[in-house]
Amino acid sequence: MPQILKVDPRDEGDLARAVATIRAVLDKSGVIAFPTDTFYGLGADPSDEEALSRIFLAKGRPEGKPLLVLVTSTRQARTLAETLPPVAEKLIPAFWPGPLTLVFKARESLPERLTAGTGTIGLRQPGNDFTLRLLQALGRPLTATSANPSGQPSPVTAEQAATLLGDGVDLIVDAGPTPGGRESTLLDVTVSPPRLLREGAVSRKRIEDALGFSLAAAGSAA
Repeated sequence: MPQILKVDPRDEGDLARAVATIRAVLDKSGVIAFPTDTFYGLGADPSDEEALSRIFLAKGRPEGKPLLVLVTSTRQARTLAETLPPVAEKLIPAFWPGPLTLVFKARESLPERLTAGTGTIGLRQPGNDFTLRLLQALGRPLTATSANPSGQPSPVTAEQAATLLGDGVDLIVDAGPTPGGRESTLLDVTVSPPRLLREGAVSRKRIEDALGFSLAAAGSAA
């Protein structure tokens, strides 16, 4: 079974002490499970091919499905996205941090396994305070697909993640239970108008109100 590292989410010193252990795992192409806005997610360095392969293996995830990435800021998003179009520059201040994942054109240097050959990358700044502070302390973005084998329930506790994944993960960061709830909304901003790929915690209406125009229908041509 993986190591479970308990961290008090209210204690900055506790997080600072845990970061060295977490960073050491990630630096060795390791995979961690950690709390996100809704469920526990699988975290790895998005530039590490070996770590990404281990995520797909642990989840039994289809090769054609890209992995979303959590970032700390617009500045960090620019290191992964080829460009941030004006529509994204309008949405980010309105909905980040929060449950809106924006799909951008990916930088060509990113691993194909991360993008699943789509040429795009889904990015989000998490709304969960602990998750955001963890990313900031690590100084790097992390993948955040749910910490469960494909088709299984998503875990809301470290113990559930450990049971579901076993040795498929190296370290579980236990900062207490997550709230569950609706997954993030997924919006493709590589097309104009943007296309809603999945309506989740942020409604279509809220996005359209922020933009001042209607979104493209799901599945419509660019």
